[in-house]
Amino acid sequence: MDFDLPELNELERIIQEGQPYLESRTVCDIDVKGHRFPVYVLTIGSKDPAAPAVGFFGGVHGLERIGTRVLLAFLRSLLSRLKWDAVLHHQLASVRLVFMPLVNPAGMWDSTRCNPRGVDLMRNAPVNASEKVHFLVGGQRLSSRLPWYRGLSDAPMEAEAQALCSVVQEELLSREFSIALDCHSGFGVKDRIWFPYAHSREPIRHLPEILALADLFNQTYRENNYLFEAQNCQYLTHGDLWDYLYLQMPAASRQVFLPLTLEMGSWLWVRENPRQLFSRLGMFNPKSTSRLHRVLRSHLVWLEFLTHAAGAHKNWMPANAAGVPQAGTYHG
Repeated sequence: MDFDLPELNELERIIQEGQPYLESRTVCDIDVKGHRFPVYVLTIGSKDPAAPAVGFFGGVHGLERIGTRVLLAFLRSLLSRLKWDAVLHHQLASVRLVFMPLVNPAGMWDSTRCNPRGVDLMRNAPVNASEKVHFLVGGQRLSSRLPWYRGLSDAPMEAEAQALCSVVQEELLSREFSIALDCHSGFGVKDRIWFPYAHSREPIRHLPEILALADLFNQTYRENNYLFEAQNCQYLTHGDLWDYLYLQMPAASRQVFLPLTLEMGSWLWVRENPRQLFSRLGMFNPKSTSRLHRVLRSHLVWLEFLTHAAGAHKNWMPANAAGVPQAGTYHG
């Protein structure tokens, strides 16, 4: 049986070739059909526990390969630049970057949204929506044979979800300032930057900081194609991992943690090439090589921006703005 997974192979090549700049470790191993898949976390940059940090996550849903590929392309770019770019070395001396490009390798190998136990990792956290959710898509406990399965109510979170949470708690939630970006695809014809909540229509406490970040990006890159919005503008779900992690911060904490999701608009790819509808992966990933390369290039600016914004967060964050009761879509 062929256990080859190109994205995992590329990630392991990056780990090997990234020495001495990259540090890596395996946070868990996932066994499926006689094969073991490691889940890696990579770190680069400052080791100062007080330094701001950005975490990049991908491959939570196995069908959405493009998220992993975007992060691998970004990692390749960083490693290439570190060979000659003194400015990048200076930047990384004051900011820490954390990567989990392939959270669900077994699901990606098996071409499923869920993990090998049939659980949708983005419905797996112990958080329930405050209002009624859409049937199935909001998360269900009826059967692992149906999509968006949350897992058993009394079961611990899945190993992949626990691994992601442990990395976020250790690397991001321990700091004064951090950003997380989770790369997904499959919604709409426009690229979106989603932020919590998914379980509630209430605004998050750090909405002013998120809006300031969005405004900073829109002023810096006026021709960008992103729509910034709370996920609850579209739908509510149970079990969102980022809601769960955001809620770990005490209400009185002065820490700032901004969990964002890059939701790539894969419906645009389908509209341009309707034949992708006949491919399971085609609903979530660009099929043509030229389109794939355009997508990979287009998001590098956003990823690079986040590293700069984290390092300079004191220059743009609003003072004492947390708690402003405002929600909704931000167009720039």
